Amino acid sequence: MSASEMARRMSEISERAIRYRVDRMLEEGVIQISAVVNPAALGFNIKADVWLEVEADAVLEVAKKMASFENVTYVACGIGQNDISIQVVAKDTSEIYHFVTEVVRKVPGVRKTTTSIVPIILKDVYQWRVPERIANELSEKESITAPK
Repeated sequence: MSASEMARRMSEISERAIRYRVDRMLEEGVIQISAVVNPAALGFNIKADVWLEVEADAVLEVAKKMASFENVTYVACGIGQNDISIQVVAKDTSEIYHFVTEVVRKVPGVRKTTTSIVPIILKDVYQWRVPERIANELSEKESITAPK
């Protein structure tokens, strides 16, 4: 949405102020602008979460290897029962099965995997919004420090 459209809809804030705030949030790394691909639109209708138990000295190496696979959409290292969490997209469940058993499990350092097919996602990471309380605090700080 353009800054002019935001200003029109919000009416209490000018287009200039919106541009200033957006530019500042981009510069400070608060937001980033990017396109989000819908895997299902490309035929990747199946998603699976895969948790990996990995040898202690191989966690980062295995995580980097997982990130290199084109059908892996998410990679994170954790603390607890599982060392690495990945999300995989595929055209069908047999493709998931093959990838986990023939690729992931054969990566040096991987001890065990646990896979869960994900039939429904109610909220994805790109849908997260800044909590209203935080947005209000930022808005108050902005009005104090904004150039007049």
